[in-house]
Amino acid sequence: MAEPVEAIAGEEQHIDPWTVSGGADGKIDYNKLIEQFGCSKLNSDIIARIERLTGKPAHPFLKRGIFFAHRDIEDILDCYEKGIPFYLYTGRGPSSEALHLGHLVPFMFTKYLQDAFNVPLVIQLTDDEKSLWRGITIEESQRLARENAKDIIACGFDINKTFIFSDFDFLGGAFYRNIVRIQRCVTMNQVKGIFGFTMEENIGKIAFPAVQAAPSFSDCFPHMFGNRTNVRCLIPCAIDQDPYFRMTRDVAPRIDRQKPALIESRFFPALQGESGKMSASDTTSAIFVSDSPKQISDKIKKYAFSGGAATAEEQRVKGANLEVDVSWKYLNFFMEDDAKLEQIGKDYASGKILTGEIKQELIAVLTDLVQRHQNARAMVSDDVVNAFMSVRPMPQCH
Repeated sequence: MAEPVEAIAGEEQHIDPWTVSGGADGKIDYNKLIEQFGCSKLNSDIIARIERLTGKPAHPFLKRGIFFAHRDIEDILDCYEKGIPFYLYTGRGPSSEALHLGHLVPFMFTKYLQDAFNVPLVIQLTDDEKSLWRGITIEESQRLARENAKDIIACGFDINKTFIFSDFDFLGGAFYRNIVRIQRCVTMNQVKGIFGFTMEENIGKIAFPAVQAAPSFSDCFPHMFGNRTNVRCLIPCAIDQDPYFRMTRDVAPRIDRQKPALIESRFFPALQGESGKMSASDTTSAIFVSDSPKQISDKIKKYAFSGGAATAEEQRVKGANLEVDVSWKYLNFFMEDDAKLEQIGKDYASGKILTGEIKQELIAVLTDLVQRHQNARAMVSDDVVNAFMSVRPMPQCH
């Protein structure tokens, strides 16, 4: 899936799968985005229902509003309650050797969903997209896809219920037939309106949205679902991917397929703050899962934007501004202990603790997270990648 460029200050916020621009202050107005895209807010009643149906505590990303919007999640929960199967679909556009923490977020959440609902999962590696948009050679894009697959597998997905595929390798058969069905339903004017394409774009870009849309339909994967076209799909993704699936949902009934449901997240901020630019090509803008403990510590100390005051004395009196503080934002993503997180927030906002102290808390949390990920990734051999990416009978999915 497309990799977003993080929030960049502008006059009006603009969000599409390739550019995320905040308003004049660089911030994203998520309520405005819900209204603009026509999706729905994920409320406490839905979260409570997820807990009741699965018998498991809601993921912190749900409780803390990181995944905050949805399309038709109630329909998916209705299916689950009635014993009607569904599957998960997410993806990654491989443009870097290693994932950064922002890339890791949807996979961490998807792992929770797979475990909580005990459902199949397909993961699309859009190596074709990165070759079209980034000018990466096909061979390099394929190599990065396999490297990224190792980081994805390290998140702990169930090999008996998970199929990872590269577009360059898997495109054909039932998958390609659905791509063409979608392409026949979307005009050039529509694709220009949805994605902002111009007549200067290469024709591969114009055709690509159907490639990302197609895995929403279960008959793309006959080794998993046979010829069934009625298995519902739930897509966990960042909200910048919504345009792809608005198009998909519009097309679905016209080709006698089920509309995919979505559960959508906020954007992960760059170290430099919400108005900064997080990029896989700028190693100072993000923490990567390949970073050493020293690199993590140095980046947070040097680059993590602070909401603290100019001096320690002033901060003791006025406290910190949690709205802009990156260390606080990152802890909301990755600190598991709710009570400890709440106490840190109170103490930091009141001036009881200073910026250096909250940065040390974050360094400890991220060092542990990244080390555990690196240990898991070290166990992922090429044979393991081949097993996840092999087209094989998956009887548990039927």
